[in-house]
Amino acid sequence: MAQGSEPRCRRCGQVLAEGSAFCARCGAAQMAPGYYYAPGDRDWLVALLLSCFLGNLGVDRFYLGKIGTGILKLITFGGFGVWWLIDIILIATDSTTDAYGRRLAHRYA
Repeated sequence: MAQGSEPRCRRCGQVLAEGSAFCARCGAAQMAPGYYYAPGDRDWLVALLLSCFLGNLGVDRFYLGKIGTGILKLITFGGFGVWWLIDIILIATDSTTDAYGRRLAHRYA
């Protein structure tokens, strides 16, 4: 392999061992060759429904493993509605990840 072309973590940039599924530094899941993405354990539809109905209490963030922002969202009632709406849009457009940087799984499609 040419110098500078070694595989790197898509989150932190750490050089990865050949064929690594996770980064040793930050733990981010890496895309497997031949796959569109490596989905995590969290389901997209569940996250969307939680965000729509309980997002103003931060339940969607807790579900995704983002405890700190879940607490902030809880005490600000969803960022006074703004943060809640933004999270609904991000989840609906599949533009968010769980706490480990993994995309949400689409099990019901």
